[in-house]
Amino acid sequence: MVIRILKRLYSSLIYLFLYAPILILIIFSFNNSRSRGSWGGFTLKWYGELFKDSQIMSALYYTILIAAFSSLIATIIGTAAAIGINGMGRRGKNLVMNLSYIPVLNADIVTGISLMLLFILIKLQLGFVTLLIAHITFNIPYVILSVLPKLKQLDNNLYEAALDLGATPWYALLKVIIPEIMPGIITGALLAFTLSIDDFVISFFTTGSGVSNLSITVYSMARRGVNPKINALSTLMFIAVLSLLFVINVRANKKPQRKGDVN
Repeated sequence: MVIRILKRLYSSLIYLFLYAPILILIIFSFNNSRSRGSWGGFTLKWYGELFKDSQIMSALYYTILIAAFSSLIATIIGTAAAIGINGMGRRGKNLVMNLSYIPVLNADIVTGISLMLLFILIKLQLGFVTLLIAHITFNIPYVILSVLPKLKQLDNNLYEAALDLGATPWYALLKVIIPEIMPGIITGALLAFTLSIDDFVISFFTTGSGVSNLSITVYSMARRGVNPKINALSTLMFIAVLSLLFVINVRANKKPQRKGDVN
């Protein structure tokens, strides 16, 4: 009994240490005073001023645009890659999977600098296009790792049965394989969207003048002093990312319906 209480107390202290700063940030986003050391009353004015700030609204526009396009393209490429990897032999699959793990395990600063040097080498001007390519690049491995488990659960005879019944390979892919692995595809797309919104380091090295996402904007604003609008913006970003992660976890933990179950 005592050990159980100590375990719960320890876990509670860990979570308190992790989330107390975020909780304080959220509370002070409603503080009427600009001071971080005193409470001046409840207000929503910082949220109002946040949406009137053209710099922040521009960053929000680019953040959502980049996240939407990069997650869509990365999902298409990653799903196709996962299907191809699943059909490889053991040695080829292990080799490609190890290559897919490298961008995930690699430090963001290394990836960011490497992509920046590549864009400079091929004389591609840093801006919206380079930022989009960078986000697609680091999102693809996460999509692959989300789709592959669903492919491993798939009955290999389904595709062959569809071909035997007269379906073309493309029709069998769209009507048989894709619907079966759709939960993994959606999870990968949501994860890619979340990572794109949250990214700072890679974006910092691969963007150019006039194109900035929310993470870079928050960093530049914080360097000039902590503005209460940053608290409001960070609160909204935290809620958005938390909501997406919640959806991802729900979909990942959802048990597949048995084939014999009646709808």
